[in-house]
Amino acid sequence: MSEVVYEETATMIAAGDLQSFVPFGREHCRNHPNAFNLQLRELQPASELWSSDGAAGLVGSLQEVMASFHHQESWQLRKGCTGVKEDEAEFEEELYTAGNMAVWSQGSRTQASSVYKAFTVDGPVQQALWCNFAVPQNNNDEVEQTVCIVQSSCINVHTVTGKDFISPLPFQVSNVWATKFGLLLERKNAANDTQLNPPGEPLPTVFSMLHPLDEIAPIVYKPSGLFEGSRVQYVSDSNMKMVFTCCQPSIVVSYDTIQGTHTVWALRKVTHDERSTVLRCPTEPAGTPLGLMTSGFLASHLRNASHLDSPGGSGGSGGHPSRIMTSSPGVHSRVHSPSISNMAALSRAHSPGMAAPSFSGASRFNTSFHSPSPRGHHGLLPSPNGTANDSVAMPEMEPIIPDLCVEQLWSEAVSAGCHREMSSQASKVFLTSDLCENHYLCFLVESHQHLRCVKFIESNDATQLIFPSVTTIPAKDAAPLQNIDTMLVLEACGSLVIYTGITRVRTTWGQVDNCINTQLPHIPLTNQLPYLSTPVETVSTPANAGSRHIHRLNEDAMPSPVSELKSLNIKQQEASFFEDFSFQQATPFILSLRDPVCNRVTLVLVKWYNIYNAPGGPSTHAEWSQFVTCFMTLMGYNTERLAWTRHVSQLFDSSLPIFSEDWDYLLASHYQRQINSQPVCGSVDPNNVPAAEKEDPSSLKLESSAPLFPHIPALFGVLHLLYQELQLDELHRARASSLVCLLQQLARDLQLEEYVDLYWRDYPSLISCFTESCIIDQAVIGQMHRPTFLSSDPPCVFNWLSSCLRGEVSPPFPYLPGICQRTKLTSVFCFSRQSSVKVRVSSESLAEQLVVWLTSQGFTLKDLESVPFGVALPIREAIYRCREQPSSDWPEEVCLLIGRQDLTKQAHKMTLAKSKSVGSGFSLVPPASSEADEEEDGMLDIIHEVTGLIWSQDLRIQEVRRLLQSSRPVRVSVVQQPEVSDHEYIEEKENKLLQLCQRTMALPVGRGLFTLFSYHPVPTEPLPVPKLNLTGRAPPRNAMVDLNSGNIDVPPNMTNWPSFHNGVAAGLKIAPASQVDSAWIAYNKPKSPELANEYAGFLMALGLNGHLTKLATLNIHDYLTKGHEMTSIGLLLGVSSAKLGTMDMSITRLLSIHIPALLPPTSTELDVPHNVQVAAVIGIGLVYQGTGHRHNAEVLLSEIGRPPGPEMEYCTDRESYSLAAGLALGMVCLGHGSNLIGMTDLNVPEQLYQYMVGGHRRAQAGASRERHKSPSYQIKEGDTINVDVTCPGATLALAMIYLKTNNRSIADWLKPPDTCVTSTLARCIIMWDEILPNTEWVKSNIPQVRKCTDDGITDCSCGFLKMFCFLSQAQDYITAGACMALGLRFAGSANSDAFDCLYDFAKTFMKMMSFAGTAAQMGYYNLQTCLSMILLAMSMVMAGTGNLKVLQLCRFFHKRTGGEMNYGFHMAHHMALGLLFLGGGRYTLSTSNSAIAALLCALYPHFPAHSTDNRYHLQALRHLAVLAAEPRLLVPVDVDSLKPCYALLEVTYKGTKWYNETTVELMAPTLLPELHLLKQVKVKGPRYWELSLDLSKETQHLKSILVRDGVLYVKLRAGQLPYKDDPQGWKSLLATAVSHRNSGVTAFKPEAISTFTSEPALISFAEFFCKTSEGLKSDSLMLFSAMLYECVTQECPEMLPTYIAIEQAVGALRQGDLQQTFPLWQLRLVVELWDGRMLRGPANKHDTLLTSEFLPVMKNAVDVSLDNWLQAGLVSCNMRVNADGFVGNYSVLSCFPTGCNSFADLLLRSSQLGIPLRDLLRLVPILPSPASGSQSLLFPLQAFSS
Repeated sequence: MSEVVYEETATMIAAGDLQSFVPFGREHCRNHPNAFNLQLRELQPASELWSSDGAAGLVGSLQEVMASFHHQESWQLRKGCTGVKEDEAEFEEELYTAGNMAVWSQGSRTQASSVYKAFTVDGPVQQALWCNFAVPQNNNDEVEQTVCIVQSSCINVHTVTGKDFISPLPFQVSNVWATKFGLLLERKNAANDTQLNPPGEPLPTVFSMLHPLDEIAPIVYKPSGLFEGSRVQYVSDSNMKMVFTCCQPSIVVSYDTIQGTHTVWALRKVTHDERSTVLRCPTEPAGTPLGLMTSGFLASHLRNASHLDSPGGSGGSGGHPSRIMTSSPGVHSRVHSPSISNMAALSRAHSPGMAAPSFSGASRFNTSFHSPSPRGHHGLLPSPNGTANDSVAMPEMEPIIPDLCVEQLWSEAVSAGCHREMSSQASKVFLTSDLCENHYLCFLVESHQHLRCVKFIESNDATQLIFPSVTTIPAKDAAPLQNIDTMLVLEACGSLVIYTGITRVRTTWGQVDNCINTQLPHIPLTNQLPYLSTPVETVSTPANAGSRHIHRLNEDAMPSPVSELKSLNIKQQEASFFEDFSFQQATPFILSLRDPVCNRVTLVLVKWYNIYNAPGGPSTHAEWSQFVTCFMTLMGYNTERLAWTRHVSQLFDSSLPIFSEDWDYLLASHYQRQINSQPVCGSVDPNNVPAAEKEDPSSLKLESSAPLFPHIPALFGVLHLLYQELQLDELHRARASSLVCLLQQLARDLQLEEYVDLYWRDYPSLISCFTESCIIDQAVIGQMHRPTFLSSDPPCVFNWLSSCLRGEVSPPFPYLPGICQRTKLTSVFCFSRQSSVKVRVSSESLAEQLVVWLTSQGFTLKDLESVPFGVALPIREAIYRCREQPSSDWPEEVCLLIGRQDLTKQAHKMTLAKSKSVGSGFSLVPPASSEADEEEDGMLDIIHEVTGLIWSQDLRIQEVRRLLQSSRPVRVSVVQQPEVSDHEYIEEKENKLLQLCQRTMALPVGRGLFTLFSYHPVPTEPLPVPKLNLTGRAPPRNAMVDLNSGNIDVPPNMTNWPSFHNGVAAGLKIAPASQVDSAWIAYNKPKSPELANEYAGFLMALGLNGHLTKLATLNIHDYLTKGHEMTSIGLLLGVSSAKLGTMDMSITRLLSIHIPALLPPTSTELDVPHNVQVAAVIGIGLVYQGTGHRHNAEVLLSEIGRPPGPEMEYCTDRESYSLAAGLALGMVCLGHGSNLIGMTDLNVPEQLYQYMVGGHRRAQAGASRERHKSPSYQIKEGDTINVDVTCPGATLALAMIYLKTNNRSIADWLKPPDTCVTSTLARCIIMWDEILPNTEWVKSNIPQVRKCTDDGITDCSCGFLKMFCFLSQAQDYITAGACMALGLRFAGSANSDAFDCLYDFAKTFMKMMSFAGTAAQMGYYNLQTCLSMILLAMSMVMAGTGNLKVLQLCRFFHKRTGGEMNYGFHMAHHMALGLLFLGGGRYTLSTSNSAIAALLCALYPHFPAHSTDNRYHLQALRHLAVLAAEPRLLVPVDVDSLKPCYALLEVTYKGTKWYNETTVELMAPTLLPELHLLKQVKVKGPRYWELSLDLSKETQHLKSILVRDGVLYVKLRAGQLPYKDDPQGWKSLLATAVSHRNSGVTAFKPEAISTFTSEPALISFAEFFCKTSEGLKSDSLMLFSAMLYECVTQECPEMLPTYIAIEQAVGALRQGDLQQTFPLWQLRLVVELWDGRMLRGPANKHDTLLTSEFLPVMKNAVDVSLDNWLQAGLVSCNMRVNADGFVGNYSVLSCFPTGCNSFADLLLRSSQLGIPLRDLLRLVPILPSPASGSQSLLFPLQAFSS
């Protein structure tokens, strides 16, 4: 109840200022231009508007329009049923109509109303309503929510999904009703039917429309009981008016205007038998009062109305095939309604071949139908081809089939004395229910001023309703309150009464003379009746409720009668909202009620409650007083005789002003007087306790006949648990003092002494004035029901929590579901702690479980603030423990509860789209370059804030940018010798430039790897592509050197592939999370054909980063049909990479077109360029990677050895195609090994081995035989396999199939004498687990014959030297192949052993190249190839690390441009440089099977000799290394500054067969090892809060962090400095404080608080309470400083209120002004928690928040205060005992030693009472002196105390 008070008063503006209800749609219509213009156009022609009258005429017309506009408005409200969950705020909808507009608006208390839909129609809106239509779909009916707008000639139906329908009306309707099945339509002017219809054949009056596309069909009715002999008939009684419909249950209420009775009908679908009965329908005798016309006449009547304007026949059918569709009148509605989109409605409104008429056929029909004709009924249906008689008698016309049937359920009895003028139909009908779930149909008869409630129940089979009884309640108006199963009734006297069903509950609000201000303004009526049946007196309906403006209500105004107005017959007559209606009498009254939205009763309930609880008024206390009085009266108490209830009643006397100040009221209250006179501390004088008033004992006897008397024990138990619940909420604890007064009275009367004692202990000064007891007759005590949960031992939540903290076994604490929620939370929490102590559960895991559970129950930090500090401390400890070591995958709510902002931000950012930044929470913009030309190098997007932390000691990033930039001219430094002419000098410079250009053209491959995924493009800007500048500058004058001068020969198409690589490098910058769509990809297409190669590379890059899947299929087709070779290569490889391993059929078809082997033999031969075929073959391998697809594997296996064909087919660059087929085959069967399911007959390993070693070519099977039956005319290979072509591809295919399988038998096939580098590489990666990072393993791959040759060289013959050279070269290639395998095995690991091994071999090869003789002997090209392979292997191992030694090697080779250093070597060296700084240090390489396959394709150790060389390997495949890259950089970001920072990580490796579980420390930002190798990653202290990422369970959370740029939010601990500012930790403020001899508290200066914490509350506390000021004592200053120091150093700022609360409680205890024992309970809980920690050992001290000496000091102060009080109280009591023999309540301890003759007896007595020995020692000073004879007893105690 109290919560509602706060909620209501919080939103109130002024008490008593009630407003009339104003529909939202009115203002919208007032500002709507269409409605105004249409009505203005209808009012008068434009020529008259702009007559000579001018503005005056226009103003007059406008006034007339506005009057007409508001005259026609109406609206209805309902509870919102769409878009709002049940547990959300109240939601209502309004449907407002005015003129030709209908406005559907939505709003709630928390959200302003807004227009949901607005409609404008052609004619005036007669009615608008909501209706749900059933649409059959998939054997189920789907509900279609619509708004129906009724005009004179049609119904406009608009669905919420956007469909629009127009249903023309064949007659005028008076009312339309929404039902469960659709619409019901009442025909208008039914009284005139007799003169229009044939004798005895009245027309039906009620019709149905089940769907806007269905025909309007008459409904039939089935009489019940008395009329059982009558057959089913059409509803044609013109005296029957419908007054109410309902969907659940499906009923209709009608009113008979002749008999004056109401009837309830059940509305249902018509059965087949009933439909057949009606359609046969023989003509009834004319005298039958319910005689019906034949179905043939009805059908002709309805259908010929359609044929008036439809000479062409009927229109198309609609959505229901069972319905027979015809065209209908009302064509003008379609002509003027252009918004109709449904073609079915169009077909119904327009007939074929019919021109749009300028008039309404329906209007002509209705006019002729409803106006008398001189020809009688013969003028009813004029026909273009005959007379009306012909039309009526048409035998071939099909009858209209009825859809619905009404079956009579109940009818009012016709009273004999009932006069016609006294009868009236119901003005309001509604359904209600009572608290016992009885249902009633209520209808209000205003003329009799009574409400008839008809009870109804369902039959046993739930097929029909039974109406057993009718009850009449006097009422002027009524409204149901559905949410609380009651209704509000306005009685004739003007009082509002709440009824539940037919049971009167109480008067809610009445009227006295001063209750309502008589000076009321003019109040308009609320609404007009939207569909009045007859223009009679005003009736009150949900849409016609008169409202009155109430200014102020007195709180003592309940209940009083309202004087009634003399004249009740107020004619409403469609009153306008702008017509004022004022009260003529001095005292107004309430006209009517309504609650249309189920969330308010206009004028009464909520508004009265707001005023009753106005700010400044004591309404809460008055409400409590009324509750207590009512509650105790129902239990049988005589509240007038009980003294304290009289005081409560007098406390809220009506003489108290309504708006008196709260403070004055509290000072004058009875409670204040009692509290001031009775402090809890100090001595208590029993003589001062006021005596109870002398009452007759019989008057205090409980009445056993009271309704709640038997339930008093149960009610007491429930209220006691509620009392305990209030104790756990600081915001509601003040209410407990009010409740305890009631509880103590019930406990006294129930003789529950233990409960009374508990209340005395809680509120001693308050309970002291309550001494009365009421008598319960012993004879009726047995009538009381004692619940099982009411035990003799009172449940005290604080006592129970205390025992749990002590570790004692306690039963679960009782609680009431839904009421004692906080008791449940704290009890479960502490009970779990107690259980954990018994079963030795890990405290950390228990704390985690409890915190997660609290969060799941909706517990937040805001709730924790309102928990008492003693109860909250265990929860805070659990939160603190979880804060120390949280789990990384906790949801955001748990992170908020434990106060970890870093985890909260991490969890929150997981759901946000990433912006152009390292993380979503902050933005890192690369610094702008000072030189304009640097902005074009394509490497500006490397984030320097991160790279500056990774490589903070040097400028290696700038050096890499310098090495990889290709947008500026190179320096051509050539010295002109004296003998060289100028022309020769120019040629020499251009030759030098050509050598440099070989390097420049190879740079983009490395640049693409360096800038990988570093750029987020702007959707409105094209991608910046750096230029590939092939010009030079010659010093000293910087003269331009160009290759286009014609002085030297330049290879043709030299820049094609470099431009392609440049486009790939630019496209690879785009991050996968960028916003890229098909339009932006097409937007980047260059207009210049010279840039087509760059765009082709751009397309491939988009595939590598996954964006090419967004390219539209039409665009892909356009690109491929252009026939541009580069574009086709880039597109095919791109889409294949984007669909890696998906077996996508659309991409498969796209690739198959470009591979002749995948086409049918009879297909047309396509001229596909060779390189495009190579790209398509690799694409097949990518799309089917790892799938083991048999057909593709078979084709690719045969393509490895594809023979050359005639006419130069397959004759050039055969090596690259065979290699591509081998690589593709390896990818399709990647890692399958011998488990190639379904490929046993292919003998894949044997076939590959034959391709490696040669032999006779096997016969081709199937389609391949036809394709290769003609041999080549140029290449004569015969039937043998050309191993020079097939060996590399077959070797790598075999290696990839058996990758990591350690299959030794397959590996032995690849042993020497096969000395090819690829065979060595293949053998090593098959024996994956045998690769070791040392030199010995590399040398173990060299065959024994070579080692023997090295041992002794004796023969120096020429042949032997040649053999020696051959073996030396073989050794170099074997070494290089083994080093390449070593690089693959440890790719991305930064393994120091592997790197040292590779670096040693690199230095060895460098030395060999430095000796001219050795280089000549081994071959410079061979040494350079091996050295390039070793360099690539080192870059793979150190990928992303930026290792300085590898960088130095790369820079060394970058400078070498002459001799054998060709384009391919430059490409290898700069690829190594790109891998070394992969993604700017954010990415590294993976060793998964897919990654190894990609690296084998990209790093194939045969490099192109020049820029156009694709003979052995397609250059585009070099970029597939991107597929092996994965983000593994972890970047700590300070959650406060949002800047990257250093943080210490503790990484734990899982144990393997090579090493045990190992833990290493890394300083982040750092690259993590592969996640499958790790067990845990932990942010280590002490500078930052610890955070553990457990990877043994799952790695998805860490993967998601790494994908989002690796941002890991960390929180700096208080007093710590970042590693960047304080690398050694010597500058920390904590270190400074400890280094001094002063303690930390003394050395702490409040001015330095901002360096410890950024909490505004702590900073403000330091400002106001920790600095010397006038009103602050030095002791308090020191205490507050110590508290603040403790909070900030222990990272628990939330403990500051707890410290202050403890200090305040102790201070109040010292001063003796403690008014209740609640603070003592909290101190006891804190102390027991502390003692429990200490008992468990010093090792657990770190677990508690109270780690300082603060608590022992406070505890000692409490002990001293309690000892002083005890001594003073007992001495006072002893004096009274000695004086007059009176023993007070507090003298029990002084009498305690009586009967104890020895020290042992004393100890036994104290143990029985539960008194600890330490407390017994405190009683020594007050125990009887030796003179009293207790010397022997006191001697041992005095010895102990001394």
